[in-house]
Order: sequence, then C-alpha cells, then structure tokens
Amino acid sequence: MKAFMDRDFLLENETARTLFHTYAENQPIYDYHNHLPPREIAERKQYENLTQLWLAADHYKWRAMRACGVDEQYITGDAPEYEKFQKWAEVVPQLVGCPLYHWAHLELQRYFEIYAPLMPETAPAIWEETKEKLKAYDAVSLLEKMNVRVLCTTDDPADTLEWHKKIAADPTIPFRVLPSFRPDKYLGGNPDAERALCEKYGTDSLPEALEKALDYFCENGCKVSDHGFSKFSYVPGTKQAELLHVFGKAYHAHGVAMQLHLGPIRNQNPRLMAAIGPDAGGDSVGLTTDPFQLGMFLGDLARENSLPNTILYNLNPTDNAMLATMAVNFAPKVQFGAAWWFNDTICGMRRQIDELMENGLLAKSVGMLTDSRSFSSFPRHEYYRRILCQKLGELVESGQYPADERTLGQIVENICGKNAAAFLYLY
Repeated sequence: MKAFMDRDFLLENETARTLFHTYAENQPIYDYHNHLPPREIAERKQYENLTQLWLAADHYKWRAMRACGVDEQYITGDAPEYEKFQKWAEVVPQLVGCPLYHWAHLELQRYFEIYAPLMPETAPAIWEETKEKLKAYDAVSLLEKMNVRVLCTTDDPADTLEWHKKIAADPTIPFRVLPSFRPDKYLGGNPDAERALCEKYGTDSLPEALEKALDYFCENGCKVSDHGFSKFSYVPGTKQAELLHVFGKAYHAHGVAMQLHLGPIRNQNPRLMAAIGPDAGGDSVGLTTDPFQLGMFLGDLARENSLPNTILYNLNPTDNAMLATMAVNFAPKVQFGAAWWFNDTICGMRRQIDELMENGLLAKSVGMLTDSRSFSSFPRHEYYRRILCQKLGELVESGQYPADERTLGQIVENICGKNAAAFLYLY
C-alpha cells in the first residue's frame, strides 16, 4: 500500500517521476484565467483562518457540502467560521475519488506543511495550526509561494481597473496582474449595462463603446479576453454575430487572445439564485456546441486575416473531439483548452490530454489554469502536471515512445507554462 499523497502522488513509474520532479515541479505559473479579486492583491489582504481562505467564495466546496446535506447556514450563511470549517471537515472524508479531496490536501501540504488527512478528528488541530501560519501570509505572498509569474483576472469592460493600476505601480509585488476583457453581459441584451457603458465612453454606439473599453484595457496591460456561452450562437445578421465579429477583429488588431468557454447551464436553482446570486454552485453541464456556427465564426475571421489567437474550452465532454479537431483546422491560431470546471478531474484531464495527443498536438498545448476564486488554489497546476507526466510516462513504459528524456522534458516544460506565455503574449 502506498503512502497517502506522498512525494510521488499520481506518479506510477520512473519516467513519470523523472519528468515531474526534474522538469515540471518548479516551473513558474502563468494563470491566464481565474476569478481572483485584484483589490485583495493590491491591499495585501490577510486571511485569518481556513474558512476565510477556503470557504468564503468557493462554489466547488459549496456544492460538495450541499450534496452531503449540510444546512446552508454553514455554507453561505451566518454560522460562526469555526463551525463552518467543522462542517467542511465532516464532508471531506466522504469525497473519495473527488478532486476536491486532493486539492484540499495539496493545499494543506504546500502552504502549511500539514500531511495529516483532514477529518473531524484532526480538524481542531489543523484549524489552530493554519490560523497561526496564516499570520505570515497575505494575498501576495500566497501567490508568490506558488511561483506565480502572471495572473489574468476576469473583468467587466466597465471596470475602472483602479486595482490593477495600483498593483502595477507597486514594486513590492513580484508578479504581474493583468485584466481580462469579459464582455458577456453586452452580448446578452442587458440594456442598463449597455447604456452605462455608452455613457462612460461618450457614444451612442455599443460597438464603439466596447472598442474604447478594450483600448483602455490594453493600455493597462490586457493580453486576453474571455467569453462564456451557455449556447454559442453565430447567425449572420443578428446583433450577437455582429458584435462577435467586431470583437474578434479588435482582439486581432490589439494582440489580445480570445477565450471561448462553451456549454454551461448557469443558475439552474432559482432558490439559490434568489438567496445568494450567481456563481453560487447552481450550474451544470449543458448542451454540446454547434460546430457549424462556431466554425463559421472562426472561418469568417480567418478569411479576413483577423483571427486572434484563440482558446476553446468545453464543459460538455462530448465536445472534446470536435474542438480538438476544429482547433487544428485553424492552427496555429486556435488551441483546444484545458479541461474546464466539471472536467477538471483526473479522468477529465486525461481525456483532454488523450484528445490532444490523438487529434491535436499535445506538445503545443497551453496547459492548465485555476479558474478559481481562492488564493490557495494554485496547487491545481501541480495536480495537472502530475497527471501529464504520468501519461507521458505510460507511453514510454509501454514502448509507445522512446525514453528520450531531453525531448519529453522540453515538452513538459513548454506545456507547464512556456507555451501559454508565448501564445497569450505574457512574456
């Protein structure tokens, strides 16, 4: 029986262990899609305990707690912080095989050097030890500890970017925090938001206001944009198609990469939505994406030589082969992106890696991201790197690829960060 989550966790052969410990483990992190609040970085926010750090904004954990029947007062309600942590500690041992179990223990190990499993019996001691050790951390040092080089937040086009400006002006912050342009609400018919943005930029034209907003974002370091679609639609002559075409051309002109997140059903539970609001853990896997409309969108931009570097993410795993093959149609401008959200599991990441190997090009992959709202979530990069190295090790050990450590090591280093930095202009 193997030790619990030890140094060689998920690394089942010698090639995998060599690739991870020599080439992957210490690579810097370029996290190009997350939901961290830049204000907390600028103000160097400190977290007094694991409830504040782990449970305050993490809908992954909220979903697990609800699935275990925990009352909402201990999830998003007003229960005391220690009692919330106790409820989470009761849930954790039940998460057998779930990435949340692995993530929680990687975070305990990497930030706090705690190697005991979290359970009701160990919870009091872990609570006290982490409270004491958190005194030495703030939002900046938590990221610095994980060797974060660049962080791209998710921001509305109407944002003032004041916190990004403060971060950029602070020489004591050893990494870059860049805004990402996320114009979803302006594609979905939100008249109030549209009106406010037009007023801000002194125009009656929404496309013009959005282009001015993008100009402002780029002046403040923006390198990536982001769009989320429950159902991607690109029907010529419609407002959404016209705006998408405007966006694509503008991104190309500005050297901004485009990310398309495809396929969630959001806020399905009306009671959660009414009580807590969006991003409360009431979302699920939705429809597959229409390949004809997505291909037409990319094709129209390619025809005009205006296709920006683009990453495609799917929530419905049925889309894996479609997106992997479509990306190659537009290579090298389009990438099949990381296993996203409900696919961010051992099986989901292995499926994504397999699809890239068989129908794309794994060696050019832009690797992993956190997509998180927690400042302690960055061991998720390690989780992916271990899975990647194990997969490559299996190919060598089974005779499907030669034991060429130099070539495989370079591929691993590139996937762990160098490819993303180059593709998304983050150097």
